[in-house]
Amino acid sequence: QVQLVESGGGLVQAGDSLRLSCAGSGGTFSRYVMGWFRQAPGKERDFVAGISLNGERTKFADFVKGRFTISRDNAKNTVYLQMNSLKPEDTAAYLCAARSSVPGVVEVPPRNHGAYDSWGQGTQVTIPS
Repeated sequence: QVQLVESGGGLVQAGDSLRLSCAGSGGTFSRYVMGWFRQAPGKERDFVAGISLNGERTKFADFVKGRFTISRDNAKNTVYLQMNSLKPEDTAAYLCAARSSVPGVVEVPPRNHGAYDSWGQGTQVTIPS
């Protein structure tokens, strides 16, 4: 299984931007559909965005559409989450996840966190109100 490490979180002001990175190792990164989730204390783990094996398909939660983008660089074994116009309600731990898929198949990234096989430890994003 691929091991995942997130980075790029921090404390920023409302309206600012952050770019999160998730580096994979120990597996063939291009064979994994990648997703970003977030979880605030005492709340459910929510799907944020996902991207197919080669970036052909992306999916976003309604609450980030138009503000966040997801991309991947398979040569660098890394997936990114660009977050713009951040709001206090975006405060959460952001986790990267990988789902093993079939090369050559354009799989739409699932929203269900149970569909993913590997998880990172998360990176904290805080936007004070």
